Amino acid sequence: MSLSIRFLILAACALATAGAALAMPSVGLGPRQPTNWSAITTFIFFVGATLWMTRLATVRSRSSADLYSPGGGISGFQNGLAIAGDYMSAASFLGISGLVFVSGFDGLIFSVGWLVGWPVITFLMAERLRNLGKFTFADVAAYRFAQRPVRTFAAFGSLVVVLFYLTAQMVGAGQLVKILFGLEYAYAVIMVGIVMMMYVLLGGMTSTTWVMINKAVFLLAGTTLMALAVMFHAGFNPEALFARASDLHVLKDALMAPGGLIKDPVSAISVGMALMFGTAGLPHILMRFFTVSNAREARKSVAWATLWIGYFYVLTFIIGFGAIVSLIGNPGPYFVGGKVAGGLQGGANMAAVHLASALGGDLFLGFISAVAFTTILAVVAGLTLSGASAVSHDLYATVWRKGNARASDERRISKLTAFSLGVVAVILGIVFEHENVAFLVMLAFSIACSANFPVLFMAVLWKDCTTRGATVGGFLGLATAVVLTLLSPVVWESALHNPVGSAPFPYASPAIVSMPLAFVAIWLLSLLDRSPQAARERLLFQDQLIRSETGIGHVAVRPHQ
Repeated sequence: MSLSIRFLILAACALATAGAALAMPSVGLGPRQPTNWSAITTFIFFVGATLWMTRLATVRSRSSADLYSPGGGISGFQNGLAIAGDYMSAASFLGISGLVFVSGFDGLIFSVGWLVGWPVITFLMAERLRNLGKFTFADVAAYRFAQRPVRTFAAFGSLVVVLFYLTAQMVGAGQLVKILFGLEYAYAVIMVGIVMMMYVLLGGMTSTTWVMINKAVFLLAGTTLMALAVMFHAGFNPEALFARASDLHVLKDALMAPGGLIKDPVSAISVGMALMFGTAGLPHILMRFFTVSNAREARKSVAWATLWIGYFYVLTFIIGFGAIVSLIGNPGPYFVGGKVAGGLQGGANMAAVHLASALGGDLFLGFISAVAFTTILAVVAGLTLSGASAVSHDLYATVWRKGNARASDERRISKLTAFSLGVVAVILGIVFEHENVAFLVMLAFSIACSANFPVLFMAVLWKDCTTRGATVGGFLGLATAVVLTLLSPVVWESALHNPVGSAPFPYASPAIVSMPLAFVAIWLLSLLDRSPQAARERLLFQDQLIRSETGIGHVAVRPHQ
């Protein structure tokens, strides 16, 4: 059976699954609404178009290099759009607007925190990543170190970050499909998982790059239209918009004051650290710098990505306040009163989607839903690829097979891993059904800034860093971040349903503890390491420095032990 036929069968199955949802009973708030055929038709059209883009790009995905990175054939402008598309995920579009809808001004901390993480990438990472790496960030972290321990850590760090990030995307997509099709949440998440694996298994990084580019354009266009519509109804007067929102919201004047979301200064600092430095530890974002041809294009990628992301985050703030005015001030079929978050079908994560219906009717609802859905699918595909490459390229090919793996075997392991990640993501998406997706992604950032970022930073910029310091310090930061996250209120109380106030770790993010701990451990253990291998690694730093700054030089001869 040809690849084209298999693709069409899978696409038909996915759309048939969506259609079957129409016959299933709704479990949302209030009585089930009549089938919204206009929105559903628009939704299926745009989702089908992105699936076809994946099919067209599949013919170019023939090798391991195409699976992980499209051979350096993407320009800086294109890669900047792809990075923006990867970064503007469910947390950005659905999560931040939902946080603003519930908490007002405090939701802006996520927009600002995620945006200011990009100067860290610009000045510390982008050029060095492109000059030192090939497929994954472990190629950079392990450049002058023993391969097996560092790549083993990098693989585990990547997988944990990917799973937390995937969970947020699955929650957002599940709620979106639930309210659009009337499908039960669990079935909606399963459907999303199936379509997600179609993206990854059929296309690899080449297809997801182009899907993300197109998705970024659609998302920017859609959110711009929504923001303009909100401002039009407010007479293009932001003060009038905020005043009207304050009058309608249960928080009243407190809506425009800090403290509605992050309650204490320690949590604010910890969340800020995670959002700022976590970006430089996200494996699926770091992989994007290997898709361009040289360091100059990598820098251009960051510049363009920062422009699009900054513009987008301003829009999410407007959309959040617009949802307050339009949904609370003019209750429609999706808002049934009661608490602000509980009054929306699908919860606060769906504020932007319901706003689209209030502003532009069924067709605009279908368009925004399709954009949000393809946004999530593209991000999920990039996340799954980064997790799959961590297992197939770092663990299997480099650690287990010591660089002697066949390309066909590596691709097979990668696809098996992608399938496994999809299954786990579906399960976690069901468990975390009621969590805000921006908060869930913040937890992934907390782990990234506590494990991946310290190792990458010290390995690239500090000559005395050693294999022992990087590995032990990285694992210590990873373990601390995971344990404290599980003991935090977001997981301990909300997801595991323990009593409010019983969380052993009281802060929203573990970064304020786990990130400094990782840096100190790397520094101390590296200084105490006097082994012959450590001495050799310090000597190799000069070669690494030259290559990282200029792209000139040979890859160091590194042992696999």
